[in-house]
Amino acid sequence: PMTRSQAGTLRPSTRYPSDEYLLAASVSEPSPLPSSARAALRDPHWLAAMQEEFDALQRNRTWQLVPRPPRANIITGKWVFRHKTRPDGTLERYKARWVVRGFRQRAGVDFTDTFAPVVKPGTIRTVLQLAVSRTWHVHQLDVSNAFLHGHLAEQVFCEQPTGFVDATHPDHVCLLSRSLYGLKQAPRAWYQRIATFLQTLGFTSTRSDASLFVYHHGVDTAYLLLYVDDIILTASTVALLQRLTAHLCDEFALKDLGPLHYFLGIEVVRRPDGFFLHQQRYAHELLDRAGMLNCKPAPTPVDTKAKVSALEGSPASDAAFYRSIVGALQYLTLTRPDLQYAVQQACLHMHALCDSRWTLVKRILRYIRGTQSLGLTLTASASTDLVAYSDADWAGCPDTRRSTSGYCVYLGPSLISWSSKRQPTVSRSSAEAEYRAVANAVAECSWLRQPLQELLCDVHKATLVYCDNVSIVYLSANPVHHRRTKHIELDIHFVCEQVALGRIRVLHVSTAQQFADVMTKGLLTSVFEEFRSSLCVSGDASTAGGC
Repeated sequence: PMTRSQAGTLRPSTRYPSDEYLLAASVSEPSPLPSSARAALRDPHWLAAMQEEFDALQRNRTWQLVPRPPRANIITGKWVFRHKTRPDGTLERYKARWVVRGFRQRAGVDFTDTFAPVVKPGTIRTVLQLAVSRTWHVHQLDVSNAFLHGHLAEQVFCEQPTGFVDATHPDHVCLLSRSLYGLKQAPRAWYQRIATFLQTLGFTSTRSDASLFVYHHGVDTAYLLLYVDDIILTASTVALLQRLTAHLCDEFALKDLGPLHYFLGIEVVRRPDGFFLHQQRYAHELLDRAGMLNCKPAPTPVDTKAKVSALEGSPASDAAFYRSIVGALQYLTLTRPDLQYAVQQACLHMHALCDSRWTLVKRILRYIRGTQSLGLTLTASASTDLVAYSDADWAGCPDTRRSTSGYCVYLGPSLISWSSKRQPTVSRSSAEAEYRAVANAVAECSWLRQPLQELLCDVHKATLVYCDNVSIVYLSANPVHHRRTKHIELDIHFVCEQVALGRIRVLHVSTAQQFADVMTKGLLTSVFEEFRSSLCVSGDASTAGGC
């Protein structure tokens, strides 16, 4: 039963039995997403989800009702509904969120700073590699209503939630003391809140990644990775892990989801010899969205022909669909380095799409069709040596004659960082293109050495950077700058300085062992499959092993 408030808005009756809100979410057919809040109020499942969210807002003392101030900017809001699913795709629960329309906030009045850091993918892979090598337990935590925990410094007013208007004060508005979903400063307020609390527990934020927190007292060590409301926590002992989790649960509405198994859409399988990271379900959904579930598989994601010009072909008929598919492919590269180069090529001409680009995307999807079960393997090892491979495809772009740089960085036997990127300027020689590529790899290695040291993993040896150009080996060790290379003096200075400090060694490698070739050009099937295994890309989750 529902009653009508003085303002005419529906609200739950106080006579409604409270236990009826606790409806089981595990139904055979989930209720469809409601088109409006009024439609949701007629469905008991969605009504329960809305009531749960409203109760959480009340317990958190998110706002206080005040008379409507004159000439105040009152932000409106809406209910947002979604089905929360398990990794296997089954329904876990109904989820409703009261979200305010932050686009109506006024800069400098309703908000100031909005930026909030999130953990980098390379940092996640580095921490997981160290954890599995040390046989640490890794748990995942989820903060319920994370954005509701942030404290607001600004004075922000919003309307009362639809369906839950106070009957005694229907014309009052909410003066927010905590952040809400949709506010521009909500992510930053939440990050500042949890970062402050973690510091009281003894964690310190690392300089290399603001979302990586390290706890170290005596022999006890723990690492915490934060990505908005998703947390990965690993510790040297089970007792320390449980103690830190208990402290977090006391402060926040937090769920301990147990051993790490599903994080940011990535499924994680723990093996005796390491972790296997894959996105098999995500790849299946992507093929379904593109209408290519039954397409013929391709052996490689890109052919060996020269790069396609942006001027070839007719304009694409559905640019929005193309961009959505390519954006989804970018997320798939988190565990599929073998796709990095092909996806990078697909992203180059998003502003001027043509049919030839859609042909390239279909080739990538056909390759994924035959390799859905592939993923990234992190193998346990006592080695903490950093080794990088760098390569460049000189003047490969037919339109701009810019080169493509690529690198792969290994921590011990596991690949933890990779890149494929078109260089910002035209290189006048192959040596220049290779040197710029080496400089990018050295910059990444220099950054990776810093979090390793902050994770109490000293890197005593110099990082080896392999390239297949002998001139680069000579230039990196010889401080004399020849006239023909003076225009890349900055990159030379940077690499030479790292070499002189003993942090980096640039060595030559034959083309047959240049794994970074996968990041810069299309390869023959036999060569591609050989290099793919060297990138720690292996079989499905049920048989995942070392790379």
